[in-house]
Amino acid sequence: MKQILAQSQKCLRIGLASIVMLQLGLGGVLAVPAQAAPAPKAKTPIKHVIVIVGENRSFDHLFATYVPKRGQSVDNLLSKKIINADGTPGPNYARAHQYSADVTDSKEFELSPKHKTLYSVLPAPLNGGPTAPYISTYSDAMSSEDGLATFPVDYYNSLISGGTGLTGKVPDTRITGVNTSAPYSSLPPGPFQITNTKTTDTNTYEDYAASPVHRFYQMWQQEDCNAEYATERNPSGCKADLFTWTEVTVGSNNNGLPQPANFSTDYAPGKKTTGEGATSMGFYNVQAGDVPYFKELADTYSMSDNYHQPAMGGTGLDSIILGFGDAIWFSDANGKAAQPPHNEYIWGGTVNAGTVDEIENPNPQPGTNNFWIQDGYGGGGFSFSPVYGGGSYSDCSDSSQPGVKQIRDYLASLKPAISPNCDDGHYYLLNNYNPGYFGDGSNAYTDEFKYNTPFTIPPTSQHSIADVLIDAGVSWKSYNDQWTPYLSDKYQLNYGTVGSASDQYCNICNPFQYQTQIMTDPAQRANIVDTTELYTDIQNGTLPAVSFVKPSGWVDGHPASSKFDLFEGFTRKIVDAVKANPELWESTAIFITVDEGGGYYDSGYVQPLDFFGDGTRIPMIVVSPYSVGGRISHDYADHVSILKFIEANWGLKTISNRSRDNYPNPKVSEDNPYVPKNSPAIGDLMGLFRFGHGE
Repeated sequence: MKQILAQSQKCLRIGLASIVMLQLGLGGVLAVPAQAAPAPKAKTPIKHVIVIVGENRSFDHLFATYVPKRGQSVDNLLSKKIINADGTPGPNYARAHQYSADVTDSKEFELSPKHKTLYSVLPAPLNGGPTAPYISTYSDAMSSEDGLATFPVDYYNSLISGGTGLTGKVPDTRITGVNTSAPYSSLPPGPFQITNTKTTDTNTYEDYAASPVHRFYQMWQQEDCNAEYATERNPSGCKADLFTWTEVTVGSNNNGLPQPANFSTDYAPGKKTTGEGATSMGFYNVQAGDVPYFKELADTYSMSDNYHQPAMGGTGLDSIILGFGDAIWFSDANGKAAQPPHNEYIWGGTVNAGTVDEIENPNPQPGTNNFWIQDGYGGGGFSFSPVYGGGSYSDCSDSSQPGVKQIRDYLASLKPAISPNCDDGHYYLLNNYNPGYFGDGSNAYTDEFKYNTPFTIPPTSQHSIADVLIDAGVSWKSYNDQWTPYLSDKYQLNYGTVGSASDQYCNICNPFQYQTQIMTDPAQRANIVDTTELYTDIQNGTLPAVSFVKPSGWVDGHPASSKFDLFEGFTRKIVDAVKANPELWESTAIFITVDEGGGYYDSGYVQPLDFFGDGTRIPMIVVSPYSVGGRISHDYADHVSILKFIEANWGLKTISNRSRDNYPNPKVSEDNPYVPKNSPAIGDLMGLFRFGHGE
């Protein structure tokens, strides 16, 4: 629309100029304005791309025991014989062993601690999620969320069931091997099945479960990456053997507070813990009936077993990279790179005024074993108390900054060495901060209302895939569940309420909400709509070329706050609706993934691309008439691969000169299809299709 308006204004100026020339007797010739270039045609049969993004599950967490169709292979815990089909430890269980470490005498963040000890048993995984379901009646479920399938499974019944029955961060006794009294855990030191067949106190796939830590420096440390560990099959040297230790020693969100005096890395009555235990090591078992709909999709269509979250850490950064192909950074009022508040008193004169430090510092507090100096999302605020803490930025161009040197040194030690891709003096956002705009286009960073938060990144003018699509005239929309109630509830005071006013919209999940050129242009902001419009566009055949789809917090599959069967129900409704429109179905590809692994363990190879990641493997399933057959793709990919597919499909330019969509497609050896020989490299997902072989 912006291009059309600009073209109209140009035509008007040309016409007026010609009239003036004629009136002045200058013999002006009436100019015929040039027509806008037509939108490029798709280079494949795919004319519509739908990207559905759930929350927080790693590949092994969901597909640990998946067995592919005959003639296909998959890399998971079962194929590696780390576990057996029944979820018990397999002959190669030691390959997933978890270790504790001792960094008490260290003054700096340890990316790969030297002093490690194998756990004899895992710390007890702790309870998470609601004691009773968040929503109690079917009618309330229907009025709170409209994005679930009702046939052949009525997923609304899952919204009103699945409470843990447990109160507090106590041992999750629903899990086999976790006990109500000491010793609280007899779990072996590696992956364990979450679900079970206990006669009492059972834990099923439809139940709520706890959420592990999934922050930036924590995930780097959990992967335990060290060039000294590198092998031909694992050239990154990431051992993934500190998942549990990191989550029980630092966890997430301490916001600069000192370690509690009664802190413990294992549960004991009266002791303070991170509230997680060994939650990160849990997995579901598709052979026991878990994850049924995604298993059905994997059996029927194409799935990748080498698709990754694009950064270490959580929802914010990984969602940003999905939109920008890059990280974004803190800027001043003129849009120039600047240092974020660092031990600075802010919001003076407001009820939330306080001293914050928004720069990450993962160095351990003196005398502690890995409890960090400054790490968090920001504490206080929202009219309850003064703000404090809040570390979430790092200037990764500066090796003197806490945590930065260790990652840069590691990248430099690899063969070939990997560039950090950090511009000088730029503090990049590494964890979850609110975007710079509210849904109505107003500036969220400068708004000091008591129900807002200063833990908000200033607006950015960096380019995203939306800019590329707009410049090329390719249509797009961002469909966001519960966007409409959010527009009238921008401070999200109704978040978590039940009923028609429910506002479970995820603002940090929408990359375009960080962006000035989208959010301040009403014509472009109109491309951000509610998922209610998605179902109408599917039915009417009016989908744009590119659609990004995000479920609400009720049904996005995030552990503790949602359940993965609810994300299955959200996905099924969209897939079934597209298939019910034959003309749309024959030209559509539905990419189904999650934002990031949620901190769950995964055994797959991780390729370092730059300072930010990649991170663990996550699910990626492509549903299309051209992806049938149950094929498993081993091509290395991450979220930017979706952008590369869009660019390749419509012949578009890359986002910027530093965005990851400039990386080449992987070249691999026949005996190891998972590791690119031309690293850093990520694929464009074309290998998930067989064009010319539709249903």
